[in-house]
Amino acid sequence: MNQTALINGEVITVNSKNEVYEACLIEENKIAAVGKTEEIKKLVKSSAKVIDLHGRSVLPGLIDAHMHLFLYGNTLMHLNCKDPVITSVEELLSKLSEIVQKTKNGQIIRVFGFNELMVQEQRYPSIQELDHLSQEHPIVITRTCGHIGMVNSAALKLADIDSSTSDPQGGTIEKDGRGRLTGRLIENAFLHFNQYVTYSDEELFNALSKAHEQLLSYGITSVHDAGGFDENSFRIMQIASHKKLIKTRIYAMIGSLNDCENFTKNMLNAGVITHTGNDFFKIGPAKLFTDGSSTGPTIATREPYTSDENNYGYLQYTEDELYAIFSTAHQNGYQITVHAQGDKAIEQYLNVVERLLNEYPREDHRHRVEHLGVCPPDLQEKAKALKVIPILNPSFPYEFGESYIRNYGERIHYMYAARDLLDQGIISAAGSDAPITTVNPFMGIYTAVRRLTRENTAFGQQQKISLMDAIRLYTYNAAYASFDEDDKGSIEAGKLADLVILNTSLLNCPIEDIPKVKADLTMLDGEIVYANEI
Repeated sequence: MNQTALINGEVITVNSKNEVYEACLIEENKIAAVGKTEEIKKLVKSSAKVIDLHGRSVLPGLIDAHMHLFLYGNTLMHLNCKDPVITSVEELLSKLSEIVQKTKNGQIIRVFGFNELMVQEQRYPSIQELDHLSQEHPIVITRTCGHIGMVNSAALKLADIDSSTSDPQGGTIEKDGRGRLTGRLIENAFLHFNQYVTYSDEELFNALSKAHEQLLSYGITSVHDAGGFDENSFRIMQIASHKKLIKTRIYAMIGSLNDCENFTKNMLNAGVITHTGNDFFKIGPAKLFTDGSSTGPTIATREPYTSDENNYGYLQYTEDELYAIFSTAHQNGYQITVHAQGDKAIEQYLNVVERLLNEYPREDHRHRVEHLGVCPPDLQEKAKALKVIPILNPSFPYEFGESYIRNYGERIHYMYAARDLLDQGIISAAGSDAPITTVNPFMGIYTAVRRLTRENTAFGQQQKISLMDAIRLYTYNAAYASFDEDDKGSIEAGKLADLVILNTSLLNCPIEDIPKVKADLTMLDGEIVYANEI
């Protein structure tokens, strides 16, 4: 029997008592024991691998409860405005010009992570500027939120969009005052457009491989994938997991970034039900988008934006439409969830869940809501009554907090309201929504504890939570959100040996240094899958 013993450290179990031990023992792919170093040493065979932690922390394998594997992997393969940071439209156009020179005619050029608020000119590149770069290469610039795109004429031609094309429900094909296309596509207009700029199988496999490597380096052993591009990317994800081309455990939501409604309906009709699969790949909840981007800003709010008294954002469905789609899913035993950022969208979804549970009661349904951005007390209470699981994005206030303050005003005091939800006894989990913001879980933990923006502006300080509570968002609670709390999410005998050894003691680390914490070793299913230094 293969044994690995971790001794002389800080084993943060995240069990029901939040106990911290010195050591633990792994046998094959399971945790065999936790306790004091001397207790564990008595159980160790001579053939065992023994790792002296020298005071470093051990955490359960971290779980990102909401991210986009394919989209994240693609940002590692294409021009990403965040890494390294592009500071101006002029710089972006210069880099694009270099890429055009190296790219075959007709091949799509992709850019990710653009934010008009973070460049000197405080604007998008114009369609004229992009057309000047190339008439032969479709150029697609995805805004940091993933809900808005800027494209050139060659890209519009691929999607058969011209000045006479009507706006889709819940989206805008932007035109100027003279009715000419600007190249900016908002919400459903951009999400539908992406059906025409698809990826090859090779590109999809490469994206998964790149994402997988990065996740393991952060100690992330499980992800809840919040939607790929289409049916084909969903197929590729299953193949990659089955063939062990990626080892990260995946809980795959039934939803997509392109034409989400039809994809979700097709999957539901196929009868593939939530939690079908194995320890490495399981089907997750049926998912739809109900509103837009918190940074767009395009979320659906009950009151107008502080920055624009005429703007209430985008609502993608009526309540009856949402109910009609989810009714069969709920009755047939699926977990369901939605992307809902604004209070109007959250309220609509909770109304639907309430109707479903009244008409078709279900125990332990664990229906979720992704993001739960602007959630005032009345909606918190409703979420509690319905036992809905919020999936928060703790990193968002750090990266986007200044725009939230400008657009939502006092509503920031109950955005991603971790403290309120905890006090209500609502089990909440956390996800990065990568690549919308950093995949680094320690940035999320730090922001959940400090609630400061990148500019050090206080952001809804009453929502600060303790370090241990923040760790729980990325471990036990995230496992609970996928019905997996009996198998992972804490370091307890009998659970899967998914662990991460950090490069320091997390409990004694200065709070301001938490974002710099690294994984020295990641263990998944009892196997060391990443080792920086042991």
